[in-house]
Amino acid sequence: MTAVSFTNLGKAWAGVHALSDITTQFPADSITAIIGRSGSGKSTLLRTINGLVVPDTGEVTVFGETIDYAALPALRRRIGYAVQGSGLFPHLTVADNICLLARIEKWDSWRTEQRLEHLLDLVQLDQELAQRFPHELSGGQQQRVALCRAMMLDPQLLLLDEPFAALDPLTRLDIHEQVLRLQSLEPRAILLVTHDMREALKLADTIAVIEAGKIIVQAAASELQSGRGDVEAEQLLLELIGDAS
Repeated sequence: MTAVSFTNLGKAWAGVHALSDITTQFPADSITAIIGRSGSGKSTLLRTINGLVVPDTGEVTVFGETIDYAALPALRRRIGYAVQGSGLFPHLTVADNICLLARIEKWDSWRTEQRLEHLLDLVQLDQELAQRFPHELSGGQQQRVALCRAMMLDPQLLLLDEPFAALDPLTRLDIHEQVLRLQSLEPRAILLVTHDMREALKLADTIAVIEAGKIIVQAAASELQSGRGDVEAEQLLLELIGDAS
């Protein structure tokens, strides 16, 4: 099943093309990494899915339904979204941050509490942290809370826009393990924007390389690695960009 598809997608800012005639699709219940250099268009592509960017041309389809950019709230309830730096509200507790969308949707308190406890267990955060504020947590703990918030409504599509870029290397490795664990326990379509090829190779089933607003390579992560010996991840990315240019 296809989670997201793009047809002839285009977007320009002040006459400069951020996305150029993109036609592709990403699978459900699978992790796809969208990787490229800064300014390549990867975040712009991701944001067309939740309506933060409205394309100039083409269309975006989510689980078989073409996005109506005049009716975004209903779509956004079906999509989880997490960004670099966690984006937690500093004046809300961990529990209130995670449960915000459930309360907006008027879930009953029992259902909300059950989902909160389940999510904290999934990301291996102590339940006692629920009453703390974001500034009382480590960077890694904050990012786990952000993932919990993104998954509160149990969306079948999760958009991650470089959410781990600000973490130190050891914390990032730990968060990577949590993401893989989450995916094994609650499979969903995950689109991960990153500029780190090592991260893409570790987490993703499929990798899409974007350069100058165009997807130039899209293949299984295992396929991209096969036959390339001990090439470093960064060099592999440069080779892929070079081969397609």
